[in-house]
Amino acid sequence: MTHIDAGAELDPVHPVPLPSPPTTGLSAAQVAERIARGQVNDVPVRSSRSLGEIVRANVFTRFNAIIGVLWLIMLFVAPFQDSLFGYVIIANTGIGIIQEWRAKQTLDSLALIGEARPTVRRQGTAVEIGTSEIVLDDLIEIGPGDKVVVDGVCAEADGLEIDESLLTGEADPVVKRPGDEVMSGSFVVAGGGAFKATKVGREAYAAQLAEEASRFTLVHSELRSGISTILKYVTWMMVPTAIGLIISQLVVKQHGFKDSVARTAGGIVPMVPEGLVLLTSVAFAIGVIRLGRKQCLVQELPAIEGLARVDTVCLDKTGTLTEGGMDVTELRTLDGHDEAYVRKVLGALGESDPRPNASLQAVIDAYPDAEEWRCTESLPFSSTRKYSGASFSEGDGESSTWLLGAPDVLLTDGDPALAETVRLNEEGLRVLLLARAERDLDGPDVAKGARPAALVVLEQRLRPDAADTLRYFAEQDVHAKVISGDNAVSVGAVAGKLGLTGTTLDARRLPTGKEDMARALDEGTVFGRVTPQQKRDMVGALQHRGHTVAMTGDGVNDVLALKDADIGVAMGSGSEATRAVAQIVLLNNSFATLPSVVAEGRRVIGNITRVATLFLVKTVYSVLLAVLVVCWRVEYPFLPRHLTLLSTLTIGVPAFFLALAPNKERARPHFVRRVMRYSIPGGVVAGVATFAMYLIARHHYTGTGALDAETSAATLTLFLISMWVLVIIARPYTWWRIALVASMGAAFLLVLVVPWLQHFFALKLVGMEMPWGAVGIAAVAAVTLELLWKWVDRRFPA
Repeated sequence: MTHIDAGAELDPVHPVPLPSPPTTGLSAAQVAERIARGQVNDVPVRSSRSLGEIVRANVFTRFNAIIGVLWLIMLFVAPFQDSLFGYVIIANTGIGIIQEWRAKQTLDSLALIGEARPTVRRQGTAVEIGTSEIVLDDLIEIGPGDKVVVDGVCAEADGLEIDESLLTGEADPVVKRPGDEVMSGSFVVAGGGAFKATKVGREAYAAQLAEEASRFTLVHSELRSGISTILKYVTWMMVPTAIGLIISQLVVKQHGFKDSVARTAGGIVPMVPEGLVLLTSVAFAIGVIRLGRKQCLVQELPAIEGLARVDTVCLDKTGTLTEGGMDVTELRTLDGHDEAYVRKVLGALGESDPRPNASLQAVIDAYPDAEEWRCTESLPFSSTRKYSGASFSEGDGESSTWLLGAPDVLLTDGDPALAETVRLNEEGLRVLLLARAERDLDGPDVAKGARPAALVVLEQRLRPDAADTLRYFAEQDVHAKVISGDNAVSVGAVAGKLGLTGTTLDARRLPTGKEDMARALDEGTVFGRVTPQQKRDMVGALQHRGHTVAMTGDGVNDVLALKDADIGVAMGSGSEATRAVAQIVLLNNSFATLPSVVAEGRRVIGNITRVATLFLVKTVYSVLLAVLVVCWRVEYPFLPRHLTLLSTLTIGVPAFFLALAPNKERARPHFVRRVMRYSIPGGVVAGVATFAMYLIARHHYTGTGALDAETSAATLTLFLISMWVLVIIARPYTWWRIALVASMGAAFLLVLVVPWLQHFFALKLVGMEMPWGAVGIAAVAAVTLELLWKWVDRRFPA
């Protein structure tokens, strides 16, 4: 609250100096001088990794180093066919780089659209500029919802209240007066004003905050950490196994040094699930690109994953279920007040606030300013107190103080106007009370004893896509909770119009304990009169109950809850502060985009979980085969070309298509456990069956070419078992999944029947007994897999 009369030097009654006229800001010459000195807020704000970082992240990996060394060795000691795995890795890495580069370009363009543009006063004119164009000593104007982007000192204050909770943890807004310090990273919750920039660039705290808020980060996610855990285990298994295999194969030199080296490499290469990391990056990148086309800015990659795991979404009514604008539909005067006079009061109240919210804007649109009235004091709207106010000197010399806000806050229980308000709220209408205050605006109980003058009835515009979006969440078993600062009955009526059923509660009557509040939240659906701190507490209570919570909002009162939620979703037209703390920004302000984000997250997570089994089955059977080879002291059954062929047909190509397929299943936790419970039994069955076939073939075939015949029989066995793993993973079947599996089988058959392909891949089935024996062993393994995985489902449910 502040005096805003700039027309007099001193008040004749209370000789206290009033604020001096606003400063004009820097001149063009002063701005140029500071730019020349480098006193510019030129901190690079990136929305993604640089091209160099993308290349390094995709190329310089532990497993690429291992495979690269083996590839170089194979180029010198083995035919070209046995070096194919190296070219496959190069192609895969290239695909990963290209896809992430495309995702970077998408994010960069979207971040530019959603970039904050502070209002700076220069040469007496207010202009919007980019954050990086602010110079030292710039005069920056701020209002409700604006984020303080650099450190400074308050120069003007009009009821300015700033929330510094993101910096200090203190929830209560801080009233700022000229001369007070303003910290970057805080945001305005009420009033307006201006501050002079005292620290810009890397000196300001906002340098780190702003960059971190809009960076394309690979922050913690269960999927990525799970894959890292798996790769750590693989490394532990691979190193000793590979050493044993190398020693074993070099000792068993019956077929020459080069052939032994080739088979050693053939045993090591398939242990590396290199494609799993690549496929995860590609799936995330494609998800970002797809969402970018729908004007959805994903500020952190794992946000896609996080939203896929959400089981509860908290929706702010205003700006999410309803459009920002409102219309005044009726004015009902109370206690005999003259309607023409009330219209003047409303017009003056509208003019007194330089940054009106949606409700006051509707009043401004409906009632013209009373030009003869002069505002002497104002109290900006605050979502905590639920009302605003102003004092006026009327044209005839009279003075008066008025409040405009929530009827159930300004009126005492039992007031007749409350009954009328409830009836209107039940129709889904929003009602404001105009009341004449008997106390000064700067008093602690200004609303006490206020006399009602009129009810202002507002109609909210429902978003046309809100009902379909809520229906989607219900179908996907995601619980929607509407939490709003508006009257509970009104919010409940709006939710009812959109088809959302459930109990409506007034948040002022909610228990304060986390466990008790969580139970109330589970039982209720719509909550009204929720304060900003309560929104934060409600998110925390739901999380305490084990829910994964997404929070949507566009107003400054949503910032704290957005920050604490598992996933924060902000509207592009919302306040700068909400966009800064949210992981996802809907630049088109369309609530209907949320199902696309959820679907994209579920597609990515569900499919990566699915195809990870393919990669890890290969890792398990490769390690097991190497161990068995070392124990039996025999040649490794495969050359690198055989495993390149198998990996391409049973893992690489199918995994790429399966990873991009639609998947509506909600992501579940415990990624590592869920993947390994299938991969370990699948890999063990495949490894044991293949090695058994190899030993049988070694006993059956003798003489020249025996090793090639043994390898071919083992390759056929492993291919058929791997294909059955693919058959299981591809369920439920669709026409394209059946076609995918069939085409992989046809490709392998082609290799077996075309002579030059037989020669190229060193595959030739000899006789009838061993090939049919391979089919028989593979069939037994397939039945074993089916029974084993069904048992795993019962014994170790996901």
